[in-house]
Amino acid sequence: MRVLIVEDEQPLADALARGLRREGMAVDVAYDGDSGHEKAAITRYDVVVLDRDLPGMPGDELCAQLTQDGGITRVIMLTASGTLADKVEGLSLGADDYLAKPFDFPELVARMRALGRRATPATPPVLAAGDVVLDPARRTVKRGGEPVELTRKEFGVLEVLLGAGGAVVSSEELLERVWDEHADPFTTTVRVTVMTLRKKLGEPGIIETVVGSGYRVPSAG
Repeated sequence: MRVLIVEDEQPLADALARGLRREGMAVDVAYDGDSGHEKAAITRYDVVVLDRDLPGMPGDELCAQLTQDGGITRVIMLTASGTLADKVEGLSLGADDYLAKPFDFPELVARMRALGRRATPATPPVLAAGDVVLDPARRTVKRGGEPVELTRKEFGVLEVLLGAGGAVVSSEELLERVWDEHADPFTTTVRVTVMTLRKKLGEPGIIETVVGSGYRVPSAG
């Protein structure tokens, strides 16, 4: 899952980013509305965690910009006020969910995963291809019923490939969905990660290389 945090309280934003990365998400951070708008304009995010009270472009305006095109991006709005009127107003602006500060981090993660499952097209709660089963919520992978230990990036790559439903996924898209904005697009990171992932999954291999295009799991469903 590719996530953008737009929050002007830098310690909070950085803490959320660290926590979400530990949950296996690729996270970018913006500390004001204008920067958040710029990042969202060039990167497709699955979920945006958006503070309502921002310097620069207001959170309300940014929320409207993010949701007006009917894309897959889901918005969870953060605010210091948790009154019913504020929640109704936030949701009326196009936000998909609303969370008042202070909040429990596990609740934020659960809400974000729920929003991710509402993306278009919807992602099944469990992804499988042959005897390989990936559970995004529990962060587990099994092959033939036996657990497979993967790094966060290996897990993310497999999740994207299985979620593609047999379609080819380019290296560029994997880099965008699994890593963050600091990833070097000219590195061999994706190729090396796919190589180690294949070794851990064992034989018979389920990840195909489509020369000049990317990778796919043909029987994903």
